[in-house]
Amino acid sequence: MSNDDKLRQVFIDALALEPGIDVENLSYRSIEEWDSVAHMLLVGEIENAFDILLETQDVIDMSSYSLAREIVEKYGTQI
Repeated sequence: MSNDDKLRQVFIDALALEPGIDVENLSYRSIEEWDSVAHMLLVGEIENAFDILLETQDVIDMSSYSLAREIVEKYGTQI
């Protein structure tokens, strides 16, 4: 599984989305499933999946799938 596939799966699992959903166009609060509680679950799942610890500002800034990719890459994981 590529890191991009892994990140997609983290989004699907953490936000309890249907498999096959287009996660690339998701943004915070654009769907009912991505609220503040789910956001923190998503952060935790990303940290676990990629063995990283996100800084507070990155947690706040992560407002879309594309930004999540950039943030994970910032910690040295190529996506």
